[in-house]
Amino acid sequence: RVQLVESGGGSVQAGGSLRLSCAHSRYTYRNYCVAWFRQAPGKEREGVAAIDHDGSTSYADSVKGRFTISDDTAENTLYLQMNSLKPDDTAMYYCAAIYWAPFACTVAAGFGAGFPAWGQGTQVTVSS
Repeated sequence: RVQLVESGGGSVQAGGSLRLSCAHSRYTYRNYCVAWFRQAPGKEREGVAAIDHDGSTSYADSVKGRFTISDDTAENTLYLQMNSLKPDDTAMYYCAAIYWAPFACTVAAGFGAGFPAWGQGTQVTVSS
């Protein structure tokens, strides 16, 4: 199972940027899907962005054009570059990973239910 540790959260004003990092153990298998999720108080967890072993990416509609997911396998670090932040982006952000996912590595309703490995989360707060 992949070990994951997030960092990089903080407080910013609307319009600002943050880069989240997720240090992970070296991938054991060739086939994997890693992703960022977030959960705001009183709301359900939602998928934000995902990337698979081929480098294919997927984003939630709410962050398309503002967020970029990348995975540096040499440094064993997953990133989420967040630009043009909005107050609605305020949430706890988590990274997660799965090998040989029995589902598409695509952000969609219910995405995340099958991920066995999760980080502890990092808080992002965007003020207006």
